[in-house]
Amino acid sequence: MKTKIFYLSALALITASLFTSCTEKAVISTPPVVVGSAVSDASPLSGSVKGTMLSGKTYTISGDITVNAGDTLLLQPGVTVKVGRGKTILVKGVFISLGTKTSPNYIGPDKSFTKTDAAGYSAAADSAYIGYWTGLNCESTCTLLDLKWTHIEYTGAKFGATFFPSGLSAGAGSFGIQFTNPNGDFIMEDSWMYGSIDDAVRISTGRIHIMRNTFEKCGATGGDCLNAKSGTVGDMAYNLFVGTATNGTKASNKGGVGPQTNVNMYNNTYISGGYRQKAPTGRGGSINYEEGAKGKAFNNLMVNCRTGVRIHNNPAADVINMSYGYNYTYGDSLRVMNNVYPVGASLTSGTTSVTVPQSTDIPAYTALLSNANFQQTYLYTIVGGICPNIVGVYDGSAYVKVGDPKFVGFTLPLTGALSSISAINSTLNFRLQSTSPAIGKGTADASKIAPLNAVQVTNKNFKPTEVTLPGVDMGCYQSNGTGNQH
Repeated sequence: MKTKIFYLSALALITASLFTSCTEKAVISTPPVVVGSAVSDASPLSGSVKGTMLSGKTYTISGDITVNAGDTLLLQPGVTVKVGRGKTILVKGVFISLGTKTSPNYIGPDKSFTKTDAAGYSAAADSAYIGYWTGLNCESTCTLLDLKWTHIEYTGAKFGATFFPSGLSAGAGSFGIQFTNPNGDFIMEDSWMYGSIDDAVRISTGRIHIMRNTFEKCGATGGDCLNAKSGTVGDMAYNLFVGTATNGTKASNKGGVGPQTNVNMYNNTYISGGYRQKAPTGRGGSINYEEGAKGKAFNNLMVNCRTGVRIHNNPAADVINMSYGYNYTYGDSLRVMNNVYPVGASLTSGTTSVTVPQSTDIPAYTALLSNANFQQTYLYTIVGGICPNIVGVYDGSAYVKVGDPKFVGFTLPLTGALSSISAINSTLNFRLQSTSPAIGKGTADASKIAPLNAVQVTNKNFKPTEVTLPGVDMGCYQSNGTGNQH
């Protein structure tokens, strides 16, 4: 009897083991998301389009297309959309692009262009600023624009004579992406934008989640990468900006749409921004808050940008209800280091910015106050939320070429013009070496900076893949592997 019991027990264990082993090795594939009917790739598209563009297929847009209110156009992973010269994608309903790391999506010209990052290359001769097609133009009825692992390239064409978004006219220039619904959600994750004429992304209003993206050569002779206007609430984090015309990230309450603009900008990396402005003023190449906007700016890394964190005073940002600190600035020139706090160059010229130096900044501002150089940038304290009091003169000469963040594939100091780096070529890598002085210099203290997490999408297929929390390493790449994945 004991032998029989042992035999049955052993058999049961072996059976259980085999079942467990098979269970552990089983891979349950997730079916691709489908909305409506499949969009045919048999002929070029124009007019009204809705449904699902299928994985692995290439679609051509030969005429302007519209996603009507109440309709959805969804791109499965691995979709290529080739857009004809001057054509427009107008979104009145929902537009979703679900690219993945292994199968990204592409939306761009129906012809190929040669990309270059040659030093001193003329913007007038650079195909990045050709403005081949207009872009993704979302009307106020668009409730969701959702872009994941998606390339968007060569935008900014002028609208045609008979087809343009509400509020614009024939011949008006386009932004690469425009979102305009205060009650809608705009999600952009792990995506790329290359080449635009004006703003790469204009959020006229809306709830936003813009994380872990890469922006190259955005703006020809002006324009920001991420430009948020009144009614915009959300996060811009872990983005990489290379060679922007003006600001990388900007928040303004201009426009009169509620709620008040409130944007957190954290753990972004800004490289060589602000040098293609047609008429340079105090406007910079990294971070900008103005005209009643508020938010928080922490753990950002700015390298050879025209200015550092800029808090505008005319019209004034909501300085009472915003905070910033733990930001790292490196510059190869005196002009860069004298504009870490871009508040103007003389007492008589008036005050355009009132950035208050923080003790957590790198370099530490306290070592840079001087009364000897009257022509350098003045530092201010805020009184009553608006008016500045001069507390000293900023002289960054001791910090020129000091504090190299030690990128994996980007040697500092630069040789040649600071503006020569405008895109990422095969040799550039803006991750931090293990010996970088930027590692561990940020803050993850939620009482100082935490995501606003403003978007309200709940569908598991469409909501943000990840809301990446602030990281202690400066910039968009974290030594633990989190942050920007490009």
